[in-house]
Parts: sequence; structure tokens; C-alpha cells
Amino acid sequence: MSKLGTIVLDGNSLTRAQLVAVARNGNKVSLDPAGLKRVQRAADFLAEKVSCGEPIYGVTTGFGSNADKLLGAHRLRDELPGAALIKDGPHNPEGTLLEELQHNLIITHAVCVGKPFGEDVVRAMLLIRINTLMRGHSGIRVSTLEALTAMLNAGVVPVVPEKGSVGASGDLAPLSHLAIVLLGGGEAFYHGERLPGARALERAGLTPIRLSFKEGLALNNGTAQMLATGVLALDTLEQLLDTADLAASMTLDAFAGRSGALRPEVHALRPHPGQVETAAHVRELLAESNLIDIPYHLVPRFKSWSAEAWSEPDDQALSFDIGWDWVPANQRHGREAFYSRFLPFKGGKKHQPQDAYSLRCMPQVHGAVRDAWAQACRVFDIELNSVTDNPLIFPDNDDAQSIENVPIEERVISAGHFHGMPLALAMSYVKAAIPVLASISERRLAKLVDPATNDGLPAFLTGNEDGTDSGFMIVQYTAAALVNDLATRAHPASVYSVPTSANAEDHVSMGANEARHVLEMTEDLSHVLALELYTAAQALDYRQTMLNAACRLASRGGWQALAAKISNAPREDQPHYAQFVAEVQQLCAALAGAGDFHAGASVRDAHAILRQHIAFMHRDRPMDGDVRTVCALVQQGAFRSAA
Repeated sequence: MSKLGTIVLDGNSLTRAQLVAVARNGNKVSLDPAGLKRVQRAADFLAEKVSCGEPIYGVTTGFGSNADKLLGAHRLRDELPGAALIKDGPHNPEGTLLEELQHNLIITHAVCVGKPFGEDVVRAMLLIRINTLMRGHSGIRVSTLEALTAMLNAGVVPVVPEKGSVGASGDLAPLSHLAIVLLGGGEAFYHGERLPGARALERAGLTPIRLSFKEGLALNNGTAQMLATGVLALDTLEQLLDTADLAASMTLDAFAGRSGALRPEVHALRPHPGQVETAAHVRELLAESNLIDIPYHLVPRFKSWSAEAWSEPDDQALSFDIGWDWVPANQRHGREAFYSRFLPFKGGKKHQPQDAYSLRCMPQVHGAVRDAWAQACRVFDIELNSVTDNPLIFPDNDDAQSIENVPIEERVISAGHFHGMPLALAMSYVKAAIPVLASISERRLAKLVDPATNDGLPAFLTGNEDGTDSGFMIVQYTAAALVNDLATRAHPASVYSVPTSANAEDHVSMGANEARHVLEMTEDLSHVLALELYTAAQALDYRQTMLNAACRLASRGGWQALAAKISNAPREDQPHYAQFVAEVQQLCAALAGAGDFHAGASVRDAHAILRQHIAFMHRDRPMDGDVRTVCALVQQGAFRSAA
């Protein structure tokens, strides 16, 4: 249960955090008394205008392309031949034509298809609908709003199939699936059981209601599905942005990479907010690392294990050997400045002052995705407390004229707040950003397993002495498949409008599809980041263990033991031997005095969390359980404390 407790809805102050608390943590809601007065004022005003015979869209007229049809005083169909044979029933209730209009609007619009939305999405939809109706511009009665609130608090979750909204004239079809349960129809989940709507209400101690003026339109005309789905997607993405920084930091530590591209003075010259934030976050995650900016000459490269690799008992348990190449004096021409700072040994680190783009440009790429997320948050925060149904009711007379003298068109105004394009375009931006974040993560993973690019780590991060081990080879395949799948789903739905309602609704947003796609895509993004963490942890173990083995060798075996690890060491009778000895002794002293090599504090925390569940892989083993575990850890937010 969230610490936010019961959340008071007033139509003006709902936050994304509160929505997540209700949707995913089960917090209950209550209705602000001042807001309920506004709701009652609008309902009374509407009832008064209806009693005066005023023509009002969706109240005394039909909907959409039927807006030119004014409702009469009695049912014409009662005069049709055979009308007496048609009896009233649960889907043809007794009541006025005005009530029937609202009832029929809901029962005929609940036509979505596909698998049901998760309960968190539906609870979020209910919350959003209640909050927007609390603004008092929709004409709904207090009793109906209280019934909707009671359904949310009781845990009755309508079954809402995922597909059927075009994102203009609101999310009509999915919101009708919400409202039909209030009428005793449709289906709902209650305590995890899927039941007929009337049965679910009965189990919860609730009773169906009958709709009054404009209430069907107030309940199903709005952007609640795309807004709910989008807010939950943004909440998930916020966690994944931090996870992406953490995975990248672990990878950078595993590479013993360079920190220059993260420096604050660098990003002050191009201060995109997300870029600056990402660089600062990664610097924080790497704090206390002594792998970052390590001198090139200290880093050994991986060599396959052999029985003669180690002489000390403590080292004989190691499953690898290490080595360097010496750079003779006659190969240092033109590089004197470099070798005045670094000893002339080539191990695992390439002698280059910059890392690959997937490491060096991490702030720019991750930061751009953060900016896309932040822009969407700005749009969605506005929408959370907006009125999005139609027509809009303005019962108060700002000009101090009597209400009787103000034309109805100035108090009941048809507008287009139901059009989801602001949300759709914001989601299009995020939708394009998600594959970008997944792609750069996969590229870092690919570098880790490739011996041509992983700076001295073993191929596919396994010893493979006998040629039988594949190691982490196919982990990269899965990441590549996910990235391709994300990329092919990134096409914006918002650019392709399909007119509806006999062309009365001739431009729609498709924002419901857009937001649903983004929510689904966050799951695959989380899997890619999980695979990077899984791979980076293996690489980091190798890097630290190899470096610390080199330090122990230098401390216990002296320069002669270290010299035995130099592939092209000259013999005593060869030129430059004395120079070689002097330089090996310097390397030995540097390693012996280096102490324990370790990653940044936050990276170590994340590594420890992962290792609590998944052991280092010394030899090939079944990896399916590892992959399921690390994916679950990311989805459950297990790394949140470290990130």
C-alpha cells in the first residue's frame, strides 16, 4: 500500500504519482466536498435547461452523425407494426427517451476486442474519469459519480479489451466498457475472478444505476484510456531510464573506460537538460570506482587457462591466464609523449583516449530519451486535470446576467477537448525514443562479448579452453531481436487518421493505440536492459578478477613472475633486455601498490543484488533461468536502490 493513503480528488490536483498509487498499489479515493458542489451545480443547470426544452447535443439530440436528430416526446417506434411484441428488458429499460439515449450510448459503444487491459490500466482509467468529472463541467449527478467511485474503491475492475479506440470523440469504446458495468452489464474482475458485471457489483455490495441527462456521454467521452496507459508507461519508463544509466555504468566499469565525456564542464557547453542530468547521474553511479581512467599499462588481457598459468595455491583456482605485450624502444618513435606517461606494455586496453560511441555518447543518447520522457510528462500532467468530454457545461454566469437571458450555446458549448492529439504526439516522441535506448544498450552488450572490441576480456565472456563453450554469445542475439522488434513498432500511429461516424468525425488521433504501444514497448526495453546488466556483471567479474590477480602476482612473485606473463619478453642475451627489466619492475611496483580494484559504489551495489540471484558463469550452463530472473529483477525494480 502506498504511503500516500486515501487520495482526495478535486479535479484540479491529481498527480502521476497518485495515479500510480491507485492503479498499482490499490490506494482508495475520496471526493472533495467543494468539488461535489460544482458537480451538483452543473447537473441542476442541465436539468433546468432540459425542462425548458432547449436543444442540447447528446442530451436532446443524437450523437455524432445523428446530431441533427432531435428527440421527441414519445417513442415513434411504439407505433410500428409488431411493436407490442417487443418487451422491455435489461438492455431496453423503461424510462424516458433522454434516459434511453444515454443507456444505449453505453451498451452500443462497448465493442472493443482483444485481450483485457491489466487491472492497473483499468483502475487508472476509472480514477481519471472520476477526477475530470469532479471539475463540474460535464453534467453528471453526484450520485452517479459516487457510484463510480464506490466501484473503484470496492475493487470492481471492468473488463476492457485493449483495442477499439481511435482517440478522438474520446476513448468511446473502452470507456463504455467501464460504464456498462455500472449499469449491471458487461464483465468485471472482482478479487481476480472474471464475472458478469451485475454479479461483480452484487459481490461488492453495490447496485446498478440508471443514467440521466448526458451521463452516458460524460462517462465515455474523454481521453482516459490513452491517458491512463500513457501515465503508467511513463512511470515504468522513468525507472528504466535510471536502470539504463546503471547498466551503462556497469558496462563502463567493466570496460575500465574513460570519464572525460561525463565531465560537467563538457556538458555545460551543450546543456540539454536530459544530457546534463544523465552525465551527472552516471558520474554519481561511478563514484569511488578505480577502474575508470585506469592507466592503460595496468590492464592485462585475457589468455586461456593452462596448467602452468599459476603457481600460488590461491591463484590455481583461477580459470584464466593473463598477459601483456612489451613495446620495444624501436617501436615507440613518434609516441614518446605517450610513453612518458604510460609504461610500454599493451594488455587489454587499447591505447586510445576515447571510448566507442555507445559509451562516450551515453549522456547525449540517454539524455535525449530523458527529454522525450520529460516532454510527455509535461503534456500528461496537464491532461490529468483537464475536462475532456463534450459538450462542456458552464453553469455560472460570469457577466451577472440572469441565466434565462444567456443563450444556451454560451452555456453548453460543443468543443474538441476529447481529441487526443496532444497525448498522441507526445507518445509518438516517446515511442521513437524507446528503440534508441534499447539499441545503444544492445551495442554496449555486443562490445562486451566481442573479443575485437571488449578490451582484453574473453570472447563471449567465457574461458572456453576446450572449444565447447558459447558463453554469452546468444544473449546478444536475443537483445538484437528485441531491438529490431521495438524498431519495427516505432512507427507513429498518430500520423494515420481513419475517419469515423459517417465522416462526422473526420480526423482522429489514434492516441489510444500510441499509448498502448508505448506501454507494451517498455516491457521489451526492460528485457534489453536486463540482458545488458546480466552480461556486464559477468564482464565486470572478469575485469576485476584479472586485475586483482595481476596485483597479487606482482606483490608475491616479484618482477620475474610478472615478466613470465609478457608474451614477447626479450631473453637475457638480447638487446634491450636491461631496459625491459627496468620497465617490468616499474609495472610490478605499480600493480603491487594499486590495492584492490573495484567498480563504483552504486555499480557494486547493483552487482551484489544480481549476484544474490545469479552466480558467475565459469562454464556453460542452462541460461534460461538466469535470463528469466534478471528480467524479473528489472521489472520488479530490484535495482532501484542502486540506480
